[in-house]
Amino acid sequence: MLQSLSLVDTVVVVLLLLFLVVASLYSSLRKKKSSEEYFMAGHSLKWYSVAGSIFGTNIHAQQIIGMMGIGYSIGFAQSHYEVWAVPAILVLVYVFIPIYRKRQFFTLSQFLESRYNAQTRLAYTVLMIAFIMIQLIGGFYIGSRTLCLLFAGTAWEPTYLSGILVIAGVTILFTVFGGMESVVIADNILTVIMLIAVLLMGTLTYLQPEIGGFSGLLRLDAAGADKMHLYLPANHPKLPWPGIFTGLTILNFFYWTTNQYQVQRVLAAQTERDAKIGSLVAGFLKLLIPFFSIAAGTAAFYLFKSRFGEGVVKPDDTFLTLLRTVVPVGYGLVGLILAGLICAIFSAIYSMMNSVSTMLAFDLYRKYINKTATDKATVRFGQAGVFVICVIATGLAYTTFDPTSSDNFFLVLANQTSYLKPGLVVVFFWGVLWPKTHPLAAVLVLVCSPLIGFGCDLLYNNVLTNVLWIRDTFGETLNFLYRVFLIFALGSVLIYGLSHYFNRRFGRVNTHDMTVSFGGIGGALVRFGLVHVPMIGLIFGEWLTPQMAALPAALLTLLLFGWYWKRADEPLPFYQSDIFYAGLLTGAMVWIMYFFA
Repeated sequence: MLQSLSLVDTVVVVLLLLFLVVASLYSSLRKKKSSEEYFMAGHSLKWYSVAGSIFGTNIHAQQIIGMMGIGYSIGFAQSHYEVWAVPAILVLVYVFIPIYRKRQFFTLSQFLESRYNAQTRLAYTVLMIAFIMIQLIGGFYIGSRTLCLLFAGTAWEPTYLSGILVIAGVTILFTVFGGMESVVIADNILTVIMLIAVLLMGTLTYLQPEIGGFSGLLRLDAAGADKMHLYLPANHPKLPWPGIFTGLTILNFFYWTTNQYQVQRVLAAQTERDAKIGSLVAGFLKLLIPFFSIAAGTAAFYLFKSRFGEGVVKPDDTFLTLLRTVVPVGYGLVGLILAGLICAIFSAIYSMMNSVSTMLAFDLYRKYINKTATDKATVRFGQAGVFVICVIATGLAYTTFDPTSSDNFFLVLANQTSYLKPGLVVVFFWGVLWPKTHPLAAVLVLVCSPLIGFGCDLLYNNVLTNVLWIRDTFGETLNFLYRVFLIFALGSVLIYGLSHYFNRRFGRVNTHDMTVSFGGIGGALVRFGLVHVPMIGLIFGEWLTPQMAALPAALLTLLLFGWYWKRADEPLPFYQSDIFYAGLLTGAMVWIMYFFA
């Protein structure tokens, strides 16, 4: 790939990477840090740093390469992973941020101990480290594969193993010497670079004569493979539409409200307002991905079909093939995009490792090994843990992934981690919404959730699939989105029943200020339904097309948030209120979900 780089592109790559390293590590190398400064950036993050760090962590190489690859192979329906994240962001902003920040937690494990007990904290820590380990292994795989493709045919071409070792080495460098402040700085730099890169790639793809702009893509798609729709059949093997509103909802709640390495950014914010506004701005940035990454991948399907023939390019190679095809060499544009992609390979990985080191330091070392540890000893233990985790992940990435695979890596990774996530959502949500949720019930659900998932697989794939109407409706094998919802539903029944039993046997626990009223959330859902159910009815009655209903539905949603602002009696003007930005974000989500129905 790089043998075709011009001098200008090479200089751009080198300068941007050097700038990232120097800017990220400068503050860490010039001063010693307390544990609060090292792990939480001294609780000093402004809203724009929160937004940039959240988005920078979210838009890692797996996300960019995987999303574009699925847009190429499946279509625009993958946009649900971005668009349908908005409800989870709202729940984070208006339910969890006030609770998390009230106690100034370092980790979500500490929240669980405050709400439940030490055993729940330990179970969460173990499950989250396992989840991050899976993500880390996947990050090493896709990162090394990308480096191999980038440097193919040059004197610097790495092997799959050496690519993994380079990524692991950089991860250790940033995490051990940098701390969270370095991670946040890098994430913000990465956000700017990747936004420019994604917008540039998407725009240049749409400008190709075979595509004719975004409107040209819609016309081309309507006469071709019909990939630019959000909703796929219920028995679709990858992205069935009922799975979006069930299982994907649960996965988004996990990612945005119970995931340590994502939520750690809002925990480190300077004020609650910074945490809220930063999260909402990150949501706006996410809405760019469907149009400039996923839809660009769909456009690449038609472009590659026209120029190379159908099925020649593998889904996970879409990004780099598109880079070779549509971006001109010699203007620094290729260098800019490559620098952004290389940064993305490293950034998400050391963001995860920063969270792992935080949990190892506070949830294991200070909790069980040395309760009177000094700041220096706490930081050193977290740093040592990073090294051990990276060594283990390196070995597993090399032995468990095939670098020549043609599978959709993003969906493979989502499937692998889907056994762990629903139980965490059950415990967090029941913990804040139902004061009677008992600690022993929470621990049992956390431990049993993966087993429930395996049981659902066995039952469906060996028994229920033999029932014709079930197989025709939901597919021959159990889609992971359906499995996620089943784990959540059965886990909810389990935690409810066990809590009643344990409350009678051992007495209720004191939840203090760890819960919120479900009535407010339920009322908001009812009002949202009152706005949109009639609109959806008009569409099904063929009085309106989804495209005709999109703008009125979005405006009604914004008016609904205006009503909430009036009720809240906020001192700030509407346009300065977080409720206003939440309304804009939700309205944009509604427009997309109607227009591309």
